[in-house]
Amino acid sequence: MTSSNNSSGAVTNALDERRIWIDGCFDFAHHGHAGAMRQARQHGDELYVGVHNDEDILLNKGPPVMNLSERMAAVEGCRWCTKAIPNAPYVTDPKVMDKFKCKYVVHGDDITTDKDGKDCYAEVKEMGRFIVVKRTPNISTTDLVGRMLLFTRDHHMLTIDETQWNDWFTGNHSRLNDKKNILTPNNVERYEQYATGPDAKSLGVSVHAFTREGKLHELVKGLPIDGANKIIYVDGGFDLFNPGHILFLKEVRQIANERKAIVLVGLHDDETVNQIKGVNYPIMNLFERSLCVLQSKYIDGIVLGSPFKVTREYLRNIEETTKSSVINIFHGPRSIDDESYDDVKELVEFVNVQMYKDMNVASIVNRVIANREAFEERQRRKGWKAEKEKELEEIERSG
Repeated sequence: MTSSNNSSGAVTNALDERRIWIDGCFDFAHHGHAGAMRQARQHGDELYVGVHNDEDILLNKGPPVMNLSERMAAVEGCRWCTKAIPNAPYVTDPKVMDKFKCKYVVHGDDITTDKDGKDCYAEVKEMGRFIVVKRTPNISTTDLVGRMLLFTRDHHMLTIDETQWNDWFTGNHSRLNDKKNILTPNNVERYEQYATGPDAKSLGVSVHAFTREGKLHELVKGLPIDGANKIIYVDGGFDLFNPGHILFLKEVRQIANERKAIVLVGLHDDETVNQIKGVNYPIMNLFERSLCVLQSKYIDGIVLGSPFKVTREYLRNIEETTKSSVINIFHGPRSIDDESYDDVKELVEFVNVQMYKDMNVASIVNRVIANREAFEERQRRKGWKAEKEKELEEIERSG
């Protein structure tokens, strides 16, 4: 970072073109937020992430589902975030960017408005300090809240089987374009992007696919970790990826570092989660859930469609594929399901996360249901704002 003298003779720190700013609500740690941070990180060497407070979100958008401390934990856990900044103003303020020496702010190719329907980025756009990236389609906090209120299951995806894997592996992609399939070309491209390292460009973490027939395949190759030939395995649904999940993985990461092991996370398919949880769970489908976990700085790899029952045969499959040995299975604070771990109980250890220990999918859904009227009003306001934002986008394109 350089310094320069101003007219009064005082020394001031110049803005750093390689330190990028991005801001937002970041309500729920969904992959749209992670995608924005990933693209922003590609424009610099550091990424500073401003997080709006609860009061500003309520005023400009409607009630957030997650509070500021919960949203901060989610942002801080993203592999591409350098530093998370709380209480960032809802309307992007260049003076705040200056305080953190960030020359440019990154935002998606859509327009975000405040409570009065004004572009939140108008000032920085006029200053030439605005970088546009592609907005992640088909996901938003509003979408997720809608699923909770309407109890829909249309978003669920098919379990990966050998036919789907072989179609992908042999290049017969024409049969994979059904939106219910995980292994479409667009989805695999997204896995490759979200698996990148802290610079959002180089090799990062691995992605494996476990098929209904019981075979494990490598979908995305991760960066080899020197001296790490041991695995700590974690599995679950990881629905509505939240601070409870994130701090659990953070503690597992610390233990893995002490034992010189990598962290491999198995995610159950939608059919399995629905059989266990019922109703319209999971709220996020496997593709969405896996991208949420994949962006975490606390993991080294994921398994798509991992089995609910962990067997010795499944662990041998992991070891043969990764050329590493599974030394532990870590589990959260609840009691172990005998059916799930009966075959490998000698490998299981507990991790008790005290902070956010009572947070789970049901508690988050209950927040929305308990405040149904407020969230339905938020959905209506989103419709009005969307129309206004569309008008502004047309004006911007024509101008």
